[in-house]
Formats: sequence, structure tokens, C-alpha cells
Amino acid sequence: MPMSIDSLKSPEFETALLGGGCFWCLEAVFELIAGVEGVVSGYSGGNGQGVPSYAEVCSGNTGHAEVVQITFDPTQVSYAGILYMFMTSHDPTTLNRQGADIGSQYRSVIFYNSKAQQEIAAKVLAEMRSHYAEPIVTEISPLKVFHQAESEHQNYYEGNNDAPYCSMVITPKLAKFRELHAKKLKAGE
Repeated sequence: MPMSIDSLKSPEFETALLGGGCFWCLEAVFELIAGVEGVVSGYSGGNGQGVPSYAEVCSGNTGHAEVVQITFDPTQVSYAGILYMFMTSHDPTTLNRQGADIGSQYRSVIFYNSKAQQEIAAKVLAEMRSHYAEPIVTEISPLKVFHQAESEHQNYYEGNNDAPYCSMVITPKLAKFRELHAKKLKAGE
């Protein structure tokens, strides 16, 4: 059967920018999801000139959050689906904290890049309220700038899964995530 011109087009990818604690955790989680084409760790939401360093962001003085930029195929996973998985991959009820990671750089935040994303984010957060005993503190903010983190922070878990932070924090998080979202994972995950 001959292929149509439309079937030869590459999918129109979309992006989501999310912060929910250490970007190493979120990166490892979202790399598991079917339809996710790439995950890049970085920084967003702060002030100042130039590209901040990891040390500057960790100081808590830049206003940036550690975030991941998720590139996904919306024919395989929706933006709302990405957000539902995000809300179950971290604790959206702790202000400026995820576990032992404390400071505004670890805040729960959704950076939207369109009115549609803003509306979807608000709807998802409203729907998720009943799933938590405490109020959700996740920010919904406009995306102004995204700074890619240094190369040593990209694919961090993949290259360091035996490191203490990875084995004690990320590995259990991935196990829980795989259990909750088994039907959404890439083949072999």
C-alpha cells in the first residue's frame, strides 16, 4: 500500500517545562514515558542576566527552579497526560521542598508557553486536589526563559545510578512511578 504524503511528515512535537524538586529525578521519570522524545535538565523562573550555573541556582539566590524541558509527541501522550504524571511523580503539597531538597529552586512549578497550556494546567491541578490531604502549592507561571543545565547534569541518573542520591532517592521514585503508570511506559520499561 503506498504511503500518503501526510504519513511521511514528522510529528509536530510539543514541549512542557516542569519543576518538581531535583531535575535529575524528573528527567529519569519522564525518560520512561512513551511518546516522550527528549528530556533536558535546566533552569527557569528566575531573574538576572546570563546563563546561571548549577552552583548559582543551588544557592537559592537566582530565583530559578531546577526544571526539565520535555519534548513529546502529542499523538502518543497529551500535555494533560504529562501533567498528571508530573503531579504523581513528586509531592505538589510541599512549598519549596522535595524530601531533603529545600529551597525555592526545588519548588513545584508548571511553566506554560501558551494560553492553552495555562488552561490545561489549571484544570489538571483542580482535578488533582482531591488526591491530596494537603493543599497543592504548584505554581502555574508563564515561561520566560529556559537555560539548559551543564552537560554533567544531562542524563544524570543513567550515568550515575549507583551514586548514593540516585540509589536512595531516584531508584525508589522510578519503581513507584513504573507501578502507577505501567501502561504509559516505553516498551521495555
